[in-house]
Amino acid sequence: MNLKYEELTDKILQVFFAVYNELGFGFLESVYENAMAIALNEAGLTVEQQAPIPVWFRGKKIGDFRCDLLLEKIVILELKSARNIGPEHMAQALNYLRATDVEVALILNFGEKPSFKRVVFDNRRKALCRGSTRMNADKNTF
Repeated sequence: MNLKYEELTDKILQVFFAVYNELGFGFLESVYENAMAIALNEAGLTVEQQAPIPVWFRGKKIGDFRCDLLLEKIVILELKSARNIGPEHMAQALNYLRATDVEVALILNFGEKPSFKRVVFDNRRKALCRGSTRMNADKNTF
């Protein structure tokens, strides 16, 4: 089975487990974000920290999300330091995907046991959900 951006997400997960093995658990998410940004850059990936994700309502911008990390402009990383990845984390990642042209997000949890979830929302499906009209962010952002 081929996964969307499988090679990139495999590389990201390798970096995630390496960072987890080096730092362990118990730090704030911001510590893991900075460590992941360094490690992902060292792995040769383009990383943007706290990438803005505009939110639109009836054609008007009403605010911004900030995803933890955006990789190669095609994969969103949402970092957690929680007991488990919960439904609220999945909803957050899905909202990021709904608001952008990005189709893949990884939730990386630096909890007592490292864990991750992959969230995918295909752009064709987004268009169908919106009645094929797309009121989204500036195309230069993503």
